[in-house]
Amino acid sequence: MDMIGLYPTWFEPGVGSGWIVGFIATIHVLFSHTSVGAAIFFAWLANHAHRHHKPELLEFIRRYGLFLLVFSYVLGSITGPGIWFSTTVASPRGISALIHSFVWMWATEWVFFVIEVVGVYMLVYLAGKVDVKTHTRIAVIFGLTSYTTMLVIVGILSFMMWPGKAEWAETGGVLNAFYGPNTFAQLGMRTAFMFTMTAVVGGIVAGQFKDLALKKAIAGKLAWLGIVATLTGAAMFQWYLSTLPETAEVVLQNRLPAHFPMALMTVVAGTLAYFVLTLVQPRALVSGVAGVMTVAILVFGLWPEEVARESIRKPWVAGQYVYSNQVIGRDVPGMGVKSEIPTIEAHGFLKTLVFVPEALRAIDDGNRVEAGRLLALNTCSNCHSLSSTGIRPLRHYFPGSHTEADVAEYLQAALSGGNTLYMPQIPFNDEEARALASFILTLSPAAAVNTAQAATTVAKE
Repeated sequence: MDMIGLYPTWFEPGVGSGWIVGFIATIHVLFSHTSVGAAIFFAWLANHAHRHHKPELLEFIRRYGLFLLVFSYVLGSITGPGIWFSTTVASPRGISALIHSFVWMWATEWVFFVIEVVGVYMLVYLAGKVDVKTHTRIAVIFGLTSYTTMLVIVGILSFMMWPGKAEWAETGGVLNAFYGPNTFAQLGMRTAFMFTMTAVVGGIVAGQFKDLALKKAIAGKLAWLGIVATLTGAAMFQWYLSTLPETAEVVLQNRLPAHFPMALMTVVAGTLAYFVLTLVQPRALVSGVAGVMTVAILVFGLWPEEVARESIRKPWVAGQYVYSNQVIGRDVPGMGVKSEIPTIEAHGFLKTLVFVPEALRAIDDGNRVEAGRLLALNTCSNCHSLSSTGIRPLRHYFPGSHTEADVAEYLQAALSGGNTLYMPQIPFNDEEARALASFILTLSPAAAVNTAQAATTVAKE
């Protein structure tokens, strides 16, 4: 019998492994997008400063660059490996799918990242020490290499939603996987966001200038950059939504909080108001206020957007063939990948998983709840908390007077045939469905009492 080589599950009982990855990734996005936007902004500003003989603007580049060395390149270099570590243990097969598809793309991105890091040091420390033409070239190379890293990563992130071209599943090919409508829509959205963050974070540096004329000049440039980027980002977001697959649209309509659209609109309006204020009244550009705006956009704008992006990818985690619970959910002939659903349907989960205690491979009355817990860990815990608190607690989906038979019937009807678009196909057999139902009911005391009463009544009859 074929065994399914799922790795042991990383179980974090509070927020869940996926949300830990999300926390790290969201902070990293703030750092990385700011650095890429700043790189392109520096290229333009350096050229502008040299052309119009405004060396004072180079001082802003120098100070902003020094700030980014810590803000983006030190902290970003910590959270970047943090993403790799956390995703490797939270979604090993998802990461494996990305590496097998894009290993040379990632290698290319790392080469350009090294050039980017060297470039920011040269741009900062050679300002005023080399001729104008050389400094401008450094700024342009720095900006282009930074944006190239963005382009590569966005293509990989888009593949996590769905492959660029439908024929990829049959023929394979990195370009078929990489380039698609979602790639460029997401690139446009992220490009606009990175300039917005460049303008906001730049205010932290510009707010420290004492020269009011210089502060006014910089405030105007940052404000216009922020206004145009924010408005463009709102338009790019609408384009992005139009490129999403059917499952993503279902999640957007049914699984995200009702306040989500209003929250994003509020963040956009607040950001625009901030930029208009600093444009009209440069004295309002204060480092502390700019810092508060940075945190506000992170918490109320970037975090909800990243959560939504991760949520609408469900039930898949990569390429629409690796489920969020790591099971291979469909054939991909172009990559030589076979679906594991038929094996599970034929033999059951517990008999085909590698890391299962022998005492739990066969379910009986003595181990039913423990077997159900093991099934929940492997099939549900990537998205649902198995504790009484946490993110999307599993017990909240079965409140009240449901019996074990009710829950088992629901599990098989909703999941065994893949009928729920935003959840993986999980072909439980009768015994496994009953075991998982018995465990779920232990999470809800009221339901457990009702089940016990129902079992007593049946026994008396």
